[in-house]
Amino acid sequence: PGIGDELCPSEPAGCAQSGCGVRRRARTEQTREGVRGAQPAEYHVAMDFETYQRESRQTAIYPAIGHAVVYPTLGLANEAGEVAGKVKKVFRDKAGVFSDAERELLKGELGDVLWYLAQVATELDLTLDEIATANIAKLRSRQERGKLGGDGDNR
Repeated sequence: PGIGDELCPSEPAGCAQSGCGVRRRARTEQTREGVRGAQPAEYHVAMDFETYQRESRQTAIYPAIGHAVVYPTLGLANEAGEVAGKVKKVFRDKAGVFSDAERELLKGELGDVLWYLAQVATELDLTLDEIATANIAKLRSRQERGKLGGDGDNR
């Protein structure tokens, strides 16, 4: 493994378990038909929010259009729409059955959502960790009060 890479704790040569907390690094080839040739390497790349936010920032090059938060916010909305569109088409065209190829395409789109979310957070001087922590605290509070359902921010 390289720097920052972590062996899967359950299987040093590379984990094939679904649900393993450490993701496999895979080589893929993009084709017109979708993603082909995903071959898991012998190790996983462990990624936490802090590392992701720091690493993704190194690729954040975008135009200044007003406040610095504008461009990544528009990108976030666009990418979330792409996720929704791909999911919709699976239900429209494939009876809701997600193939490995669709899952790989969605993984890429969700990665784009994550990238833009990280940039919005950074522009607002927030960390993904503090956002996730606050969100779980809010959801647990709602759950304890029986208010997970319904609408409104202050349930």
